[in-house]
Amino acid sequence: MNPDAIRTVDRVPHGGEPDREILDFSANTNPETPEGVEAVYRDAFEASRRYPDDAYPDYRAAAARFVRCDSDRVIPTPGGLAAIRLTMERALEPGDSALVPYPSFGEYAREVRLQGATPAFVRVDDLLEIGTDALADCALAVVCTPNNPTGEAADPDALEAFAARCGEAGTTLLVDEAFLGFTDLSSAAGFGFEHVVVARSLTKLFGLPGLRAGFAVASGGLRDDLETARRTWSLGTPAARVGSYCLRQDEFVRETRTRVARERKRMREALSARFEVAPSDAPYLLCDVGDRRASGVLERARDNGVAIRDATTFRGLDSHVRVAVKHRDANDRLLEALGCPP
Repeated sequence: MNPDAIRTVDRVPHGGEPDREILDFSANTNPETPEGVEAVYRDAFEASRRYPDDAYPDYRAAAARFVRCDSDRVIPTPGGLAAIRLTMERALEPGDSALVPYPSFGEYAREVRLQGATPAFVRVDDLLEIGTDALADCALAVVCTPNNPTGEAADPDALEAFAARCGEAGTTLLVDEAFLGFTDLSSAAGFGFEHVVVARSLTKLFGLPGLRAGFAVASGGLRDDLETARRTWSLGTPAARVGSYCLRQDEFVRETRTRVARERKRMREALSARFEVAPSDAPYLLCDVGDRRASGVLERARDNGVAIRDATTFRGLDSHVRVAVKHRDANDRLLEALGCPP
């Protein structure tokens, strides 16, 4: 991290509603957690009186099984964002350029700037078409799939072809798969390229954003560098044990994917009566509210006890809000609050 850059970079706004009386649709986390998680967390208390095993063999094995890779390619991190920062610290030096999609997760550009590098913004719809010559000027490229906040997952073939071009250009590719677990799509960890890092977050799919558990997947010398650079005891014992347990809950994942797909389709149909709603493979929907103004839609929702995400804070969006996909009853309350009865 570049000390001079720290003084010029601001924090990034995110979803998440602290008022427990407000129904929170601003954060895209699963409203359910796997059965048995509380018991695993409680059982980790006594073990937390000692340092965790820094090798994290069970956590690595569970993560590797989940994304279908060898366990020695898994680097444990306290959340997906920690995997993103670790990768950028390895890939970027002051003065470098990094290809960053927009509209997308605001932390990418912030983390690039913290390294003293410069984000080169490309519209998310155009990103995977970037050629080798343009990539050669970038030390790093970032892909978010499904993209946040638009919701569409990258086409696997197009992503793999883009990854190959990154390799030809000598560009490290970071693929953020924070929401890919909500889909049936395979991880880019399966590509096997030694210049690709995959960042994964457990906390969204398993409804535990405060746990801070995630991991990176990499190969070859890049994997070795990330493993060496990661912080010692990078996961607390509760996070490691709960994470290992959750990653093996296949039926929970299947049921979540089915519920989210069903509710997302129903919500999109209702919201489309008033707004332009982007197609989505994720547990959220991006709505262009047009002349109604995002601030007015946000206020109306809050007056009705519901918090939604102001998406105008994303680069390139000026009349948008984002809503999460939750349980049916909660989703109906959201739709009523926005004047889109189901």
